[in-house]
Amino acid sequence: MIVNVSEAKTNLSKLIDMAYHGEEVIIAKNNLPLVELVPHKPKAKRKLGLLKGQINIPDNFMDENEEINAMFYGERS
Repeated sequence: MIVNVSEAKTNLSKLIDMAYHGEEVIIAKNNLPLVELVPHKPKAKRKLGLLKGQINIPDNFMDENEEINAMFYGERS
Protein backbone atom coordinates (compact mmCIF):
# COMPACT_ATOMS: atom_id res chain seq x y z
CA MET A 1 0.00 0.00 0.00
CA ILE A 2 1.35 3.41 -0.95
CA VAL A 3 0.02 6.47 0.90
CA ASN A 4 0.94 10.12 0.69
CA VAL A 5 2.41 12.02 3.64
CA SER A 6 -0.79 13.84 4.61
CA GLU A 7 -2.78 10.58 4.62
CA ALA A 8 -0.01 8.94 6.66
CA LYS A 9 -0.24 11.74 9.25
CA THR A 10 -3.97 11.18 9.55
CA ASN A 11 -3.83 7.36 9.72
CA LEU A 12 -0.46 6.70 11.34
CA SER A 13 -1.76 4.30 14.00
CA LYS A 14 -3.63 2.27 11.39
CA LEU A 15 -0.57 2.17 9.09
CA ILE A 16 1.69 1.07 11.94
CA ASP A 17 -0.72 -1.74 12.77
CA MET A 18 -0.81 -2.82 9.12
CA ALA A 19 3.00 -2.88 8.89
CA TYR A 20 3.23 -4.77 12.18
CA HIS A 21 0.95 -7.45 10.77
CA GLY A 22 3.10 -7.91 7.67
CA GLU A 23 1.53 -5.59 5.14
CA GLU A 24 3.79 -3.45 2.96
CA VAL A 25 3.31 0.24 3.76
CA ILE A 26 5.17 2.89 1.77
CA ILE A 27 4.88 6.62 2.40
CA ALA A 28 5.28 8.85 -0.65
CA LYS A 29 5.51 12.57 -1.36
CA ASN A 30 4.40 13.88 -4.75
CA ASN A 31 3.99 10.25 -5.86
CA LEU A 32 7.67 9.56 -5.08
CA PRO A 33 8.13 6.71 -2.55
CA LEU A 34 10.18 8.01 0.39
CA VAL A 35 10.05 5.52 3.25
CA GLU A 36 8.74 2.09 4.08
CA LEU A 37 7.21 1.20 7.44
CA VAL A 38 8.58 -2.06 8.77
CA PRO A 39 8.28 -3.72 12.19
CA HIS A 40 11.24 -3.22 14.52
CA LYS A 41 13.46 -6.26 14.97
CA PRO A 42 15.93 -6.02 17.88
CA LYS A 43 19.54 -6.67 16.85
CA ALA A 44 20.17 -8.97 19.80
CA LYS A 45 18.64 -9.97 23.10
CA ARG A 46 19.45 -7.72 26.03
CA LYS A 47 22.06 -9.18 28.30
CA LEU A 48 21.49 -8.35 31.95
CA GLY A 49 24.29 -8.00 34.48
CA LEU A 50 26.98 -6.73 32.10
CA LEU A 51 28.58 -4.59 34.82
CA LYS A 52 28.26 -7.09 37.67
CA GLY A 53 31.40 -6.90 39.80
CA GLN A 54 32.71 -3.83 37.93
CA ILE A 55 31.01 -1.09 39.94
CA ASN A 56 30.84 -0.46 43.66
CA ILE A 57 27.82 1.18 45.26
CA PRO A 58 28.62 2.46 48.76
CA ASP A 59 26.46 1.34 51.69
CA ASN A 60 25.49 4.97 52.42
CA PHE A 61 24.29 5.60 48.84
CA MET A 62 20.71 6.37 49.93
CA ASP A 63 21.67 8.49 52.95
CA GLU A 64 20.47 12.09 52.86
CA ASN A 65 22.86 15.02 52.89
CA GLU A 66 21.65 17.94 55.04
CA GLU A 67 23.52 20.55 52.97
CA ILE A 68 21.92 19.34 49.73
CA ASN A 69 18.49 19.12 51.37
CA ALA A 70 18.87 22.74 52.50
CA MET A 71 19.63 23.81 48.91
CA PHE A 72 16.53 22.08 47.59
CA TYR A 73 14.05 22.58 50.39
CA GLY A 74 15.40 25.58 52.27
CA GLU A 75 16.33 25.73 55.91
CA ARG A 76 14.09 23.68 58.18
CA SER A 77 13.32 24.77 61.69
